[in-house]
Amino acid sequence: MPVVTIDGQPLHYLDQGEGEVVVLGSSYLWDSAMWAPQIAVLSQHYRVIVPELWGHGQSGPLPANTHSLDDLANQVLALLDGLDIQRFSLVGLSVGGMWGARLALAAPQRIRGLVLMDTYAGAEPEATRQYYFSMLKMIEDAGSIPPPLLDAIVPIFFKPGIDPQTPFYQTFRSSLTAYSRERLLDSIVPLGRLIFGRDDRLAALAALDADTTLVMCGEQDKPRPPSEAREMAELIGCPYIGIPEAGHISSIENPQSVNQALLAFLGKLSG
Repeated sequence: MPVVTIDGQPLHYLDQGEGEVVVLGSSYLWDSAMWAPQIAVLSQHYRVIVPELWGHGQSGPLPANTHSLDDLANQVLALLDGLDIQRFSLVGLSVGGMWGARLALAAPQRIRGLVLMDTYAGAEPEATRQYYFSMLKMIEDAGSIPPPLLDAIVPIFFKPGIDPQTPFYQTFRSSLTAYSRERLLDSIVPLGRLIFGRDDRLAALAALDADTTLVMCGEQDKPRPPSEAREMAELIGCPYIGIPEAGHISSIENPQSVNQALLAFLGKLSG
C-alpha cells in the first residue's frame, strides 16, 4: 500500500482502479479490508482510494495535533491534495461518515457525491458515550483488550444473533487481539475518545446538497440505528436506503445490496 506523511506520521492508503475518484472512509477498529467487496466492484469503474485510520492497518500513530473529527477530515483532504485529486465522491461508514460529512461541509466544491453509511452527525447519546468511555478506560488500564471486553465489543458491529463462527466475525475478533499496548495507548484509545466525545453537527447537515447525497444504514445496526440515519436524511432532504440483513458493518454483512446501491448512486452522478 502507498504511504504519505501527514502531520508527521505515515498514512497508508489503498489506491485501485481508474476514472472518477471514490474515497471510502472506514469504521473505527477496522482497516481497508472492511471494504473488500466494494473495492472489487467499484475499482472496475472508478479509482478507489481508501485511507486507513491512524493506528489502524498500516497507518502510523495518531498525530499529536489531532483533536477532532475536523482534523481527520483535513488530513484526508491533505492526502487528496497530495494526489492532485480535486473532485471526488466520498462514501463514509461510521466514523468515516462522521468526518466525511464535515469534509463535505468544509469543502463542498470538492464533493461530487456523498454517501453517509451507518453513521451519525449528532453528538453521541450520553448513555452510550459513558459506556464507550468506560470501555476505553478499561483498555487503557489493561494495555490490551481482555477477552470479556472482546465479548462485549465484537457483537456491536454485527446484526443480532450472528453466528460467532462466521469467518469475518472471527477475523475481526482476532484483529483486536493483535493490537500492541503501544498502539492501543497512542492511537486506538485517544481516537475512540475523539470519536465518542464529538460535538453535534446535525444542524449543519441542511447545507449539504440533497441531490448528490445518500444516507444508508444496516436495518439491524445497533450502535447507529436506522432512526438516526432517517433523521439525517430528513435534515438533508436526501434519499435513505435501508440495507436488509445487516448490522453496523453493512459493507461486509450485505455487500450485494450495498454494492447495488453504490453503483446506482455513483452512476447517476456520472450520467
